[in-house]
Amino acid sequence: MKITVVGAGAVGASCAEYIAIKDFASEVVLLDIKEGYAEGKAMDLMQTASLNGFDTKITGTTGDYSKTAGSDIAVITSGIPRKPGMTREELIGINAGIVKTVSSNLIEHSPNAIIIVVSNPMDTMTYLVHKTTNLPKNRIIGMGGALDSARFKYRLAEALGAPISDVDGMVIGGHSDKGMVPLTRLATRNSVPVSEFISEDRLEQVAADTKVGGATLTKLLGTSAWYAPGAAVSGLVQAIACDQKKIFPCSTLLEGEYGLNDLCIGTPVVLGRNGIEKIVEITLSDEEKAKLAESAEGVKKTNGLLEL
Repeated sequence: MKITVVGAGAVGASCAEYIAIKDFASEVVLLDIKEGYAEGKAMDLMQTASLNGFDTKITGTTGDYSKTAGSDIAVITSGIPRKPGMTREELIGINAGIVKTVSSNLIEHSPNAIIIVVSNPMDTMTYLVHKTTNLPKNRIIGMGGALDSARFKYRLAEALGAPISDVDGMVIGGHSDKGMVPLTRLATRNSVPVSEFISEDRLEQVAADTKVGGATLTKLLGTSAWYAPGAAVSGLVQAIACDQKKIFPCSTLLEGEYGLNDLCIGTPVVLGRNGIEKIVEITLSDEEKAKLAESAEGVKKTNGLLEL
């Protein structure tokens, strides 16, 4: 099992680290355009192998896509990160060109790879890969919902005063501050609806805090977060590599599901060895349907900025 991570910055390196520590892949290739950067990150990570007890080989390369040949899964994290005050949508012009080039090079050397898109604006970049590669829809996955759901569960556990292992919840919709739809109605604490424990007002605050989760961290850190995004990607990669059939909310191309067409947006999917093996259509309330439709309009507006 060979995994390529394009972009050896904070998110890409964290992703490679978590994949290696889980020890399910034979090799992780880190690729970056900055001379020596991926090689240095790979060497640093390999020097943790005996300490962290993994045997995954981590290789770094500067722009040499031949080193990625035969990858089963490829992760695209490359692009500029958000700065304080910058929206994900403002990144579109720069990152679209990068993602098109990267995806083309990856497919040239690994025509059977499953591609996971992390670059922002993520739903639009996932749609771009669909439109420019002609890969089957099951092999193109946008990461956002897995990260947003992890942030939702963090905020839920905080509000409940509960261990996070007791909490379950999901965020669907666009991976943007306005587009996320945290499904508070379906969130549970050990199978009990969280509404049994906290007020509606507190739940609404949890949802609001979740939606600005990335922006909150960008303001604190001065750049985008990396630990949770890296962990979210590694979870998707492991589900595919190990054929786990796990459900994650991921950005996927919809063709009528949820009444939506011709866009990529976060919905629950089953992930296994073939990538997206099933889109799960859950029953939404009228309010949730309206929020998802509004989110979809926002994604389509951003998609309209693409030069396809």
